Formats: sequence, structure tokens, C-alpha cells
Amino acid sequence: MSSPDLPGAVGITALRVYDWDAADGLCGGSPHVHLCCTECYIVAGGSGRLQTLTASGAAEQPLHPGDVVWFTPGTVHRAVNDGDLQVIVLMQNSGLPEAGDAVLTFPPAHLVDRETYERAVAAPARVRRDLAVEGFLELRGRTEAGDTGALERFYAAAAALTHPQLAAWRERWRHGAAAAAARTGREIDALTAGDHSHLRAAAVARVEPPPQTTLGMCGYLAPYQAASAAPVVPPPAQQHDQRRQQPEQHH
Repeated sequence: MSSPDLPGAVGITALRVYDWDAADGLCGGSPHVHLCCTECYIVAGGSGRLQTLTASGAAEQPLHPGDVVWFTPGTVHRAVNDGDLQVIVLMQNSGLPEAGDAVLTFPPAHLVDRETYERAVAAPARVRRDLAVEGFLELRGRTEAGDTGALERFYAAAAALTHPQLAAWRERWRHGAAAAAARTGREIDALTAGDHSHLRAAAVARVEPPPQTTLGMCGYLAPYQAASAAPVVPPPAQQHDQRRQQPEQHH
């Protein structure tokens, strides 16, 4: 039996935010923006802040265990670690951020073309983070000083950098989130017609916590991969009960 996809084709990642200090004295990750994906933080432990920049201005959200904060595409964001900040991240359109949907806030000189940007991305994690913080502080400073075009110029640069990837993004979306939504539509259509047969394919899956080994944009990442999920097989007694009850499910 194959394992079911994660709900709604979302991505789930455990994140332990970097405790590296930056030029402004704060510890944390690399500021960046998503072009197509809403991101959600569920704070699992520690404390910190989420610094954001949008067309509405700069803002900061406190992060404490149990908090749930999410932000839509276009939100420039930076995770600040005030003390062992650990977060469960839910990401819309699983696969798109890994395919380049996230663009780091490097200074403008590093955003002029794809080759220049990728050279900066390829730097060691801490160097890359520091460069993104530098660009973020400059961008926020210009915005707060009244330069309303600063954020728009960054958006335009990010869109230009990712334009060659859009066809690949569409395929990931089509086979992921769009397929999940279409499946729900088919199930509603079937139920409307009095057909509940898809319920007989019910399954349970489990993914064990992966090790936090990847040096991501914001910290040490542990992505939960649905492809590695193991279907949960009931004990023999329960299997027998399910076989015995199966005819009743058809009535």
C-alpha cells in the first residue's frame, strides 16, 4: 500500500533557528520572500520574533510556544532567535520553495541576474545569511525613510530572477496542490451523486521525525517527506475485524 500525501499537498519542516549573531546584534536566519507560497509558523519551543516588511510597512511579531503566525506571498520575513527558537513550518505548495520560490534579500548588486544571484546563494550558510541581512536592513531602512519604491524594486528583481523557473513551478503545482484540490472536487461530486466508494480506500500513514541536518535559509531544517511515510498496518486482529466488517461498508 502506498502512503497518502500530506494534507493539501503542504510541506512540513521542523526548524531550529540559527543562533548566529548578525551585524545588528540579533541572532537568526536569512531574510527572504516567497513569490507564490503562504508560510505558517507554529512555535514549538524557545522564543523569538518574526520581522516582516510589506507594502504596509515594517512590523514585528513575538514568537512564543503555541503561537501560530502565517504570512502570504510578498512578505519579506526574518526569523530572530531570542533563545532556542524552534518552529514547525507549514508551507503551501510543497516543493515550490525548494524549486526557487524563495528569494533572499541580498543587496541589489547581487540581484541583477540569475548567475550573480546564484553565486551569492552558493556561499557558506553564514556568509549567505549575513549578506541577506545586509540587504534586508538596507531595504527596511530605505522603506522607513520614505522610499516607497525600494520594496517594489526588490519585488521586480525577485520576479525577474524566478521567471525562467515558472514552467517547472506550474508542473509541481499541477501535480501537487492543484491535484489535491481537484481530488476533493471529485469526491464532492461523487458524494453528491450518492457514491461514497472512495471512503473504502482510507489509509493511515506516519512519518518519523527526521534529523535536523540541513543548513537552510533560517536554521537547521528537518523536512518531513511524505514519500518516506510508512502506511500504518493494523495488527492481525484488527485486519481480521476489518475484513469481517468490509461487507457492511458496501451497504
